[in-house]
Amino acid sequence: MTSFDTSPPLNVWRALLALAVVFVMLATTGWTAVRSHGGSAAVQASVSKWEHGRLHGHRLPDPEASPARLARFFASLTARDGARLAHRYPLAVGNMNGAPVRLRYQANREALRQARADELARMHDSGLTPAGQQDAGRRMHRYTALLDQGRQILAFDPEGSGRVAEVFGDLQRADRVSVVVPGVDTDLLSFQKSNRPYSAPVGMAKSLYRAERTARPGTRTAVIAWADYTAPSGLGVDAATAMRAEEGAVRLNALLRALPGPSPVALFCHSYGSVVCGVAARSLPQRVSDVAVAASPGMRVGDAAQLRTSARVWAMRDATDWIQDVPYLELGGLGHGADPVSSAFGARVLSAHGAVGHAGYFEPGTDSLTNFAEIGVGAYDSVRCAHDDNGCRADLPGTAKAGRA
Repeated sequence: MTSFDTSPPLNVWRALLALAVVFVMLATTGWTAVRSHGGSAAVQASVSKWEHGRLHGHRLPDPEASPARLARFFASLTARDGARLAHRYPLAVGNMNGAPVRLRYQANREALRQARADELARMHDSGLTPAGQQDAGRRMHRYTALLDQGRQILAFDPEGSGRVAEVFGDLQRADRVSVVVPGVDTDLLSFQKSNRPYSAPVGMAKSLYRAERTARPGTRTAVIAWADYTAPSGLGVDAATAMRAEEGAVRLNALLRALPGPSPVALFCHSYGSVVCGVAARSLPQRVSDVAVAASPGMRVGDAAQLRTSARVWAMRDATDWIQDVPYLELGGLGHGADPVSSAFGARVLSAHGAVGHAGYFEPGTDSLTNFAEIGVGAYDSVRCAHDDNGCRADLPGTAKAGRA
């Protein structure tokens, strides 16, 4: 729940739970239908063009083919032909798991240029309200920033509140890859912030990338700021259920299975992002070595073993984080299960000293960021435990991991 740093009163959560109970009652009596969040029409339009497209007289492969199949197709192309496809079908190629990452960057630059032009036109559209014109201006400035030289946009979807993912480092040559999974109120406009930068995905990922390079300079690392799912907006019913997490988990696993190379991958999941990671855990590819959660409202399970992952499971929470006041339970689909930092849960509990509030875990100088970085580079012996007994380092490098059933 990235955007909330202050301490909401406990009655906010009581009201949320009361609202959730009403939601369940309405749903069970047939008065309420769960909203469906389908695929983006903008991306689908580009995919449809791809499906009807040809290159040198030959049909293009099924865009839903396996990443390996698509990777073989792109590997058979010349650089010119790849660039031609990126230009013709920018949103399709830019979001296509299996396409070379550098071609995805190229395609997403083209998609961003088109989206910026659209928003520039909307800014001067007299048919829009002043609020609509202002929204267009904000989006236009966001697209301009994402087009800055050197930015590596791995995924982009302008529809609705928007989705985006950005890479820091060389993803193709990385020895270790980290993925930052943020929480509530994450979208295109909140993807990067000048005020409180480490509470937004770009700031989180940049901070982690720098910390990893400091922790082990000889290790080539890459960090992905992954906001490529529709996160809940605010502390409403969506945030109290797994609906958005289930969709996000599918998208997260699709990304993970398409990453280039064999390097280990670590997930760093903040707040509602830990719900996404918890739902995704059962289907994670074997290359995911670690799942670390901070400020978690729960992972949709009763304990770490129920995640059924071979990855090491780590958890942390600072004493000043208001998330500790959330009821750790799951009832009728509401709530997110047991507390990941409780001794009964079975995660390795890390120190988060210095991470003030709910959004301070990626701040430089904190134990939380240092621990994330040590995990990210595989320096497990250097992690700082929440307690003096160093129990979180026991049996490393992995004999105490929660086993896959």
